[in-house]
Amino acid sequence: MNDYDSKKLRGGYYTPKEISEYLANWSIRRYDDKILEPSCGDGNILEECILRLKKLNKKKRDEQNLIGVELDYAEAEKAKKRLSLLDDSEQRFSIINGDFFEYCAKKYFQAKSFDVVIGNPPFIRYQNFPDKQREIAFNLMRKVGLSPSKLTNSWLAFLVCATLLLKEDGRLAMVIPAELFQVNYAAEVRRYLSSFFKRIFIITFNKLVFSEVQQEITLLLCEKNRNALEGINVLEVDNLQDLKRLSNLEILREDIKPIDHNNDKWTQYFLSKDEILLLRDMAKHPELIMSGSAFDVDVGIVTGQNKYFVLTEKKAQKYGIESTAEKIVVRSNHLSGISFTNKDFDQNLLKDFPCLLFYPKNFNGHSKSKNIIKYIEYGESNNVNKGYKCSMRKPWYIVPSVWTPDAFMLRQVHGYSKLIVNNANALSTDTIHRARIRKGFPKNLLAVSFLNSLTFAFAEITGRSYGGGVLTFEPSECEKLPLPMLKDIKADFGLIDKLVRENKINEVLKINDREILQLGLGLSTFQIDSLNRIWRKLMCRRINRRK
Repeated sequence: MNDYDSKKLRGGYYTPKEISEYLANWSIRRYDDKILEPSCGDGNILEECILRLKKLNKKKRDEQNLIGVELDYAEAEKAKKRLSLLDDSEQRFSIINGDFFEYCAKKYFQAKSFDVVIGNPPFIRYQNFPDKQREIAFNLMRKVGLSPSKLTNSWLAFLVCATLLLKEDGRLAMVIPAELFQVNYAAEVRRYLSSFFKRIFIITFNKLVFSEVQQEITLLLCEKNRNALEGINVLEVDNLQDLKRLSNLEILREDIKPIDHNNDKWTQYFLSKDEILLLRDMAKHPELIMSGSAFDVDVGIVTGQNKYFVLTEKKAQKYGIESTAEKIVVRSNHLSGISFTNKDFDQNLLKDFPCLLFYPKNFNGHSKSKNIIKYIEYGESNNVNKGYKCSMRKPWYIVPSVWTPDAFMLRQVHGYSKLIVNNANALSTDTIHRARIRKGFPKNLLAVSFLNSLTFAFAEITGRSYGGGVLTFEPSECEKLPLPMLKDIKADFGLIDKLVRENKINEVLKINDREILQLGLGLSTFQIDSLNRIWRKLMCRRINRRK
């Protein structure tokens, strides 16, 4: 195993000096603060802690007030050597070679010990999280009312367990994956942190800090101080040099935003206080429904290998299997409007798009159709039948869960989310979600109602973006969008569909915001303009992060 693989499995990547220094300077306030680093590695963060303590007091420290825990023996030895040289051999620190979760479990039943917990916990996925450590960590999380699952990564466990060792006015300063903001599996930890701490600061970077793992990170700065102004704030810096120029006073001068003590994603805190309060006020509007009240959303068809099962017209003709073909949509750019028609499907065929699903549903293996048999044998000769999904099916060549949706929703969105009425009776692969419209909800009206600044703004804080500029939605998230569903609005479906196809979304919003938000919901021009700015601000932020 090479060094990169080893680091990947144990989640160990050294923290840049600029970040270590910033965390130490923010979190350590007094020369006698007791400090814990739960995954200290080779001691680079603890080194900055010692330098910070020396700045606060030139005198010798009387007690051992700096503790680091490190599971890897070689790293722990490096830390001891590093700090011994730095600390003038006074040995006012202790490096414990062991499991942090075991250490935390012992300390949990004692008085809260530390003024500061600081660190960069390992980014280890559940499957690489050692069973013994995970069991102890999850038991500790359950003690504070959390319910860890198979999606819970090690950094979440480190984060929660670290809070258990803080004194009543303690501070926590950690390097955390940007996933904290928006992934569903971190929802209850977000709620826990917002209830546990009085004030939370988060610093994000527009450029990658750990480029070798392509991992977006944030600096999470939390304090329990009862006298602090309660709330949360998010600051964005471009890179590590910008971080060096950012002082603690600049953080304190920023507007503190009220924390929502629920499972909502923290993307909303990139907005101003007034913008956040506007969205919370809008969410209570009596004329809004949750999109899930109007339709159910499910993932598209999982073929097991699209290259084999999804064909162009030319390929279907080449193998003589047109009779088995079902219409299917595989890419979001194949859905240009808010309606998918037979004409759209025919145009996709002419463009030689793969849009025919091989689906021999009535074929029982004894058919006289030589072409179907040959195509199945062709798949087996290329080991398609041995792929994970296909090998679990009997017979392997019959794709499951084939049903025709009423509408489509995009799983990945560049500009804005939309609902596309399925007028071609087509299927979709799992790159596009499928929707079943509930009885009593007109499909065309739903598709038009979706296109407004209010729904667009909420979509930005409901979906997830990981730095590629794309907004991603799980089916459950598609069902959590506030939707103005007003049956008496003037909606020209054909005109709106035409404008969407021509990429004239500004004209669409000009029409729909007036008809739906102003005349329908009674919102003011100021409120509508603010909602539009919120959408554009968050959309531009994620798209620019891609660059």
